Amino acid sequence: MFTSAELAVQGALDAGARYADARVVVSLSESINVQNQNLDRVDRSEHVGVGVRALIGSSWGFAATPDLSASAVRSAGARAAGIAGASRLVPGPPVEFADVPVTQATWETPFTEDPFSVALSEKVDMLVEVTATMQAVAGVEIATGSLAFWDTNTWFASSQGHRIHQHLVESGGGFDATAIGEHETQRRSYPQSFGQFETGGYETVRAWEYQANARRIAEEAVALLHAPEMDERETALVLEGSQLALQIHESVGHAIELDRILGWEAAFAGTSHLELSELGTHRYGSELMNITADATLPGALGTFGFDDEGTPAASVDIVRDGIWVGVLSGRDSAAIAGLTPGGMVRADGYNRLPMVRMTNVGLQPGSGTLEEIIAETDDGVYMSTNRSWSIDDRRLNFQFGCEIAWEIENGELTRMLKNPTYTGITPQFWGTLDRLAGRSEWVHWGTPNCGKGQPIQVAHTGHSASPARFSNVRVGVKG
Repeated sequence: MFTSAELAVQGALDAGARYADARVVVSLSESINVQNQNLDRVDRSEHVGVGVRALIGSSWGFAATPDLSASAVRSAGARAAGIAGASRLVPGPPVEFADVPVTQATWETPFTEDPFSVALSEKVDMLVEVTATMQAVAGVEIATGSLAFWDTNTWFASSQGHRIHQHLVESGGGFDATAIGEHETQRRSYPQSFGQFETGGYETVRAWEYQANARRIAEEAVALLHAPEMDERETALVLEGSQLALQIHESVGHAIELDRILGWEAAFAGTSHLELSELGTHRYGSELMNITADATLPGALGTFGFDDEGTPAASVDIVRDGIWVGVLSGRDSAAIAGLTPGGMVRADGYNRLPMVRMTNVGLQPGSGTLEEIIAETDDGVYMSTNRSWSIDDRRLNFQFGCEIAWEIENGELTRMLKNPTYTGITPQFWGTLDRLAGRSEWVHWGTPNCGKGQPIQVAHTGHSASPARFSNVRVGVKG
């Protein structure tokens, strides 16, 4: 596989590239869906191919092929160089690469139980039993469960001498119950609305104890049908960890992508409200806000050994004591900004151009527990599990809806509330962060469906979070 990657690089160099790199990727995936105790779908797929980048002047070219013959991979390199050469007709600013160690290495996800070695029947039976438990609760009309697994091998080579083999194993899933009333439906999900995904084997699925939580989730879905709506007001808002993780993803993670800040990437999900000149001075939130982008966290979904430019995984400060101090970058964007590259360039498969993506963009924990935060709150609401989200293209104005909420009165959870929402403006919202639970409740939540680019690429990202409280937040907004 290294030979194929190196031939692709050589093909680009022979065609005039001043730099080239190539990735041979062999990816295996499996997804399983069960609905109402019936197996709905099993998908298994395998993809093999090589993608090569070439740099001529200030212009990139990219080409890919599923054919790993010597002639095909050399031709792919030559095509990438040809595209780069054609792009020189409309030159951009000079492109240089920030230095990274030229590495020859191997890295593999630590895992205990290979998910592809676990019998399909065992995985299906587990989901059937979970949906049966949910259906046993009167009022639950639809019960679904799903699992997904990825096994990805990448061989990376560059004209600078990189030679890296990487093996990633990712696993996860979840389930949900839908209750149907006279005029509405209500849904509850576990472990979070997208399912929970991590780097690791089937042991990560077992750890979430699907069966032990199935009845509670179903009962909450039914109870929501009879719960009152949330009133619109300003109050203290306590967010459960997975909802806070999505808040981080949308209002921090995308905003700190340096390609967006520089104006290189504006398609699909917009630009950013951040200005590079304000790095180190802009107040993003309260002093409790400490965000890192850490691709080294064991088990988190955005964890790896090296990115798709050969940059080693690292932990990078993004927000420190509420001040914006770091970005998500690649070697070219980091060089322009005068920063150290953070190892944040990845591609969705062999046939996509690598771009800046989130790693594990997470909020560092505080102290205490969710129970203590609620006990210290005289008046407020506690919201859990994302249901909907909307945010503008600069990552400023947002509105989120959750599956369930409870009122907080005199330090206790009281009435259940349905269709809860909250809204805010990014720096103002994060500025009201006044309480943050500790490491015992800090979870590396995984988001397996982060979209960016055209053609769209789907990235797997992680967002560590523990429950947190925000003061004076507008909740219950209907429009």
